[in-house]
Amino acid sequence: MKAPSLLSVSLLTAIIPASSAFLQPTLFAISTRLHSNVVGIQEDLTFSPPNTAETISEQLCAEAASKMKRVMVPVSSDVSDTGYVGISYIHWEGQKKSQQQALCPLLLVHGFDSSSLEYRRLGPQLANLGIDVYCVDLLGWGYTQLDGVKSFSAQAKVDALRGFWQTVGNNAQVVVGGASLGGAAVIEFASQNLYYPQNDDKTGFVRGTVLIDAQGFVDGIGPMSFLPTPLAKLGIQVLKSTPLRETANQMSYYDPATYATVDALNVGRIHCLRDGWEESMLSFMQSGGFRPKEKVSQISVPSLVLWGRQDGILDGEEFANKFVEIMPEAELKWVEECGHVPHLEKPVETAEYIYEFLKEERVRPERKDNGVPSVFEGLLSLLK
Repeated sequence: MKAPSLLSVSLLTAIIPASSAFLQPTLFAISTRLHSNVVGIQEDLTFSPPNTAETISEQLCAEAASKMKRVMVPVSSDVSDTGYVGISYIHWEGQKKSQQQALCPLLLVHGFDSSSLEYRRLGPQLANLGIDVYCVDLLGWGYTQLDGVKSFSAQAKVDALRGFWQTVGNNAQVVVGGASLGGAAVIEFASQNLYYPQNDDKTGFVRGTVLIDAQGFVDGIGPMSFLPTPLAKLGIQVLKSTPLRETANQMSYYDPATYATVDALNVGRIHCLRDGWEESMLSFMQSGGFRPKEKVSQISVPSLVLWGRQDGILDGEEFANKFVEIMPEAELKWVEECGHVPHLEKPVETAEYIYEFLKEERVRPERKDNGVPSVFEGLLSLLK
């Protein structure tokens, strides 16, 4: 089977985000997490969570949107002259059970041109199992800052993700997960930040990965990265069109009659109407896209590969098994009667698989770092 191009695969899975009035960051509420070597958290007061009420009826989408925040995270001067960009995210706080052992927090990355709303069904399920979940928008997609950003390349996206976890997570031990193209981003991010147990000379923090019908074996986005700018812009216009999004909608599910709804189409398209979206997409395309292929074998930490048995976009028999063959600590779990998006079509089963994985001793945080420090813990440290 010939591997599809990264853009064509990813495009057919862009079925998530929502809309919002979006303003250039000018004011910040600074709530410093009082912990050693932590950057102060700067929350953008001008950011309004996406208002989905007029076009989307799904209650879980509205609830997820209401939780969305945007924070300023450090990046290189190649990405922003200020050294910071605004990254939007949703945090579902784990509902800890009595005598529950400590679990690593879970950092989830959405698919191509999507947003953290992609995890609107999975996030609450994971939180109910006691897992702290951070669903983050990749720079240029979702509801991240668009104005005043110099680059939305694949590397800029990975750099901003690194800055996000430094700022919000204090580089605590974490398991990182990604769906579809988000898997490519996770592979690049994880390969640069792997955790090495009992080795103080290493600064990595990624304890494990979760790959959900992930793209990992095709580099770049094919011929579109070489198109002249006028033709590339025409392609971008097609990318946000209703017919193309509806095709992606229908192909993503095992049961499209139930899940490929008008709601799903709207959640996956409205973010494209934001000012600056076309320019950010052009920047990403011209950068050449992610290049995860040679990095898959470098993921030496425990990894959970989840795959919809009836995925019609990425053939699990080929690609899921390939992950297990190449990654030294990978295990595969099939999600039955499910297409390309288990987190949307089978969120309960997907959450259970992830929970069982995070409970494994090899994935749980070491005592020296039991996850993201709370603000309350930071305040206590001041009193010492």
